[in-house]
Amino acid sequence: MEAFRARAAADLDALRSQAPELEDQSRLALERLSAEVNEACSCAVLDGEDMVMVAHASPNRLVAVSAQIGLRLPAYASSLGRVMLSAMDDAALDKFLARVKPVKLTPSTLTDKADIRKAILNVRKDGFSLVDQGVEMGFRSISVPLRRRDGRIIAALNIGVHSVPLDTMRQTFLPKLAATAD
Repeated sequence: MEAFRARAAADLDALRSQAPELEDQSRLALERLSAEVNEACSCAVLDGEDMVMVAHASPNRLVAVSAQIGLRLPAYASSLGRVMLSAMDDAALDKFLARVKPVKLTPSTLTDKADIRKAILNVRKDGFSLVDQGVEMGFRSISVPLRRRDGRIIAALNIGVHSVPLDTMRQTFLPKLAATAD
C-alpha cells in the first residue's frame, strides 16, 4: 500500500508540474460551481489510459460524494475520460483503443471497443459527455472540456451525482458546467 501511495503522489506531482496553475484556478471555479449546483465537481487530466483528479469541490453534507485528488479513473469508462479522448485525432484515438483493455466495472460499462469509439465520437459531436453508472453503480457524471485560449483541450470538468435525473443533468447542470469551463 505504501508503494502505491508513493507512486500516486509522484504521479500527481508530475501532473502538477505540467500545469501548476490548473489545480488552483480550477479549484476556485469548482468551489463556486459546487455551491451553485449543490453537487460534487471535479477537474481531471488524461494520464496514459486513466483520468487523474487534479481538483475537486463538494458541498457541505453529512454524506458527501468526494473524489480524492489523485484518484484515477479509466478514461474509456468515465465522462471525464471520454471528453479528453474526444480531443484526440482519429489516429490517436484508434491507437488508444488498440492498447486499452476495457473491464466491465458495472453492468453499464461499455467494453466493446466499437461502442466506446462511437460514444467518444458522440462526445466530439455534442461537446459534452454524460455517463450513467459506467464507473460505479448509482453514480452519474456529466463533463465538458476545459480549453486553453488557443482552443486546445487541457482537462475536463465534471459534476458527479448519485440521485439526479438525467434530464436535470442535461438541462440544468450542462449549461452551468459549460459556463464554468469558458
